[in-house]
Amino acid sequence: MKMDYSISLTQEQKLVMTQEMQMSIKLLQMSVTELREYIDKEYAENPVLNLKEDYSEKSSISEDNGMDKYDYKEMIKYFEFDNYGAQSYSSYDNEDVSPFNFISEKKSLKEFLHEELMEMEVDNLTKEIGDYIIENLDHRGYLECKTKDIAEELNIEEEKVLKSLEVVQDLEPYGIGARDIKECLLIQLDKLALDDEIMVDIVNNHLEDIANNKYGDIAKKFSISPREAQRYGDVVKKLEPKPSRGFYTGEEVKFIIPDAAIREINGEYVIIMNDSVVPKLSISNTYKTIINNDENKETTDYVKEKLNKALFLIKSIEQRRSTLYRVLEKIIEKQKEYFKRGENFLKPMTLKEIAEELELHESTISRAIKDKYILIDRGTVKIKDLFTTAIGNDEDLGVLKIKNRIKEIIDGENKSKPYSDQNISDMLKEENIKISRRTVAKYREEINIPSSSKRKRL
Repeated sequence: MKMDYSISLTQEQKLVMTQEMQMSIKLLQMSVTELREYIDKEYAENPVLNLKEDYSEKSSISEDNGMDKYDYKEMIKYFEFDNYGAQSYSSYDNEDVSPFNFISEKKSLKEFLHEELMEMEVDNLTKEIGDYIIENLDHRGYLECKTKDIAEELNIEEEKVLKSLEVVQDLEPYGIGARDIKECLLIQLDKLALDDEIMVDIVNNHLEDIANNKYGDIAKKFSISPREAQRYGDVVKKLEPKPSRGFYTGEEVKFIIPDAAIREINGEYVIIMNDSVVPKLSISNTYKTIINNDENKETTDYVKEKLNKALFLIKSIEQRRSTLYRVLEKIIEKQKEYFKRGENFLKPMTLKEIAEELELHESTISRAIKDKYILIDRGTVKIKDLFTTAIGNDEDLGVLKIKNRIKEIIDGENKSKPYSDQNISDMLKEENIKISRRTVAKYREEINIPSSSKRKRL
């Protein structure tokens, strides 16, 4: 019998990104409430960790600002609960209220999706990328990150990401992993086998007509009867634009807790990090002794594993804080007039612009500000709202300015004959602010102003 020996080469692709790196990214995009919940969970599971709640003055603020003791005492008042408890979405009488009382134990959307993905009959690489995609879904269940950015972060081809995204989009609830409202609806139509040519065209090009019940226009476009056009519209209206509905996504938390405050001191704006919310973590000396003694290999290996996890957690939390601090420094540099004079002086500023100046990836900036708030003299502000885009060719005309102008117009209207969104659009065009009726409606809804029919007073 002849034995044949040969050497063959096989090519296998694995993710370069380690679990630790994925955890670091996950921590970066957590809100301060989510971070606190995660720390409490890790503390309960890792005996190597020591946790200390520190509410002393200096632990509550950044020491990078060069302030003296008098400044420290004044700054701590910024993070007393009553200062930003008023930002809660509901009120409670005669209760000891902690923002962490509202953290639910029910299964989250992401946990549900991870479990679904685990059961899918696809290769491990596709599952790993799919898990990463799931972690990047927003509260609606949409994928905010670009597939190109995910490919760069994972050091793989974009085609691999797109393949995994298709798998994620096969998960229930249908519409998960969509990149915009149209894709969300199209996924649902596909899964329900309702995606005929006319329906797809309606979703791609006529959602506004459906919202305004302009079935005559749709009927004319597709050479069908108005009744048939309405049947198409009724199907679209029954679809779910927010596939995460019914799952815990973190939105149920009732209180906003700012990550930092920005305040003017002696003519300069300084950043005060809200470190008091996040407990101080350290390594237990008891377990350091176990490693040094090295008497039992099994015990030592266990402790080393827990020690490495603890050290990386501490490092990642500090990295999260440092990245956010750097981003806020750049925001202050660019938006001094906004902090000094108010919303009308907010200048256009993009994530790409900040990323390039800090030499970070745009997705890193996006994660660093995700679901995070700052406390300023005028109240609590979502950091994401400070990033605007210019309207038309006017570099100084940001979205926030438009919203304020819309509010001013509505505040000054005759309530017996309130302005329609089209009226407001026409008025803005006279001021050389060229935005559509649909955009006016979008901005109006975002600043919680009802439609003209609901504003009408006799």
